[in-house]
Amino acid sequence: MTRPRPKVVTLTDAAAARMGEIMSDAEENFIGVKIGVKNGGCAGMEYTMDYATEAGPLDEVVEENGIKILIDPKAILFLIGTQIDYVTEKLSQRFVFNNPNQTDACGCGESVTIVPAKADA
Repeated sequence: MTRPRPKVVTLTDAAAARMGEIMSDAEENFIGVKIGVKNGGCAGMEYTMDYATEAGPLDEVVEENGIKILIDPKAILFLIGTQIDYVTEKLSQRFVFNNPNQTDACGCGESVTIVPAKADA
């Protein structure tokens, strides 16, 4: 018997509520939010978030608090264990990726250094 796989990402209640608001205000019907990473920025990588119109054949699909999250297959090892939150501060509001695989971030917070998660021994 195999143990259930943990979710690659989880959402806080605040993040799920904000994603739901954004999607309900969108002019098109989207099936969820596509999450990934790309090379860029001064620290090496950037998180990506886009509307998803369809699931790719290798996308990891996570349903969390009523939100469907599709994860780019190239990003899975970089995102394992990540919690996505939505924070409101005095002068800003933003999504925050609390990623245990992140080892560094640039000063402006736009890019990060991430190492792939290692398989359990």
